[in-house]
Amino acid sequence: MIQGKRLGLRPVHRSDLPTLEAWHNNPEINGEFNFFGLSGTHGLLSEFDKSGFLDDRQGMLLIVTLQDDPLGSISYRSVYYGPNDSSRAFSLGIHLSPEHREQGMGAEAQALMSQYLFDTYSVQRLEAETDVENIAAQKLLEKAGFQKEGVLRQAQWRSGQWHDLVKYSKLRGE
Repeated sequence: MIQGKRLGLRPVHRSDLPTLEAWHNNPEINGEFNFFGLSGTHGLLSEFDKSGFLDDRQGMLLIVTLQDDPLGSISYRSVYYGPNDSSRAFSLGIHLSPEHREQGMGAEAQALMSQYLFDTYSVQRLEAETDVENIAAQKLLEKAGFQKEGVLRQAQWRSGQWHDLVKYSKLRGE
């Protein structure tokens, strides 16, 4: 486990899959900014069987208390700004269950994941996006050391309409 002051990040175990599926398929838990529709339950299992949700292109870690109680998940996926691996960055996504939001845990998890990715992979850049109206997520990204870069107009389809996103980044050494 990667341990912080109040929480840790650890690999997902097969026994965690029902919890992840329940989170993913519950609009009340995901809230207005993170629900993108229902999905079948076999997708997580087949993806887990391929890589355990950890490889050098994409991955997911569970956010847990120091006693290993699940709080949410944090993921990364490769994005490219050129044809070679040297032009690769990681885009991060986070989900915290509602009772753990707005307590600084998201910022701590983002900071831990950032440090893990910079220590493990030769990427220069991490990035994250959030809805322009999701002020809480913007604050947590800034608290975790990310800098606002700009707005991506109508970049995300969610809840029957297009939404603008705010783009954030964090560079190695920041």
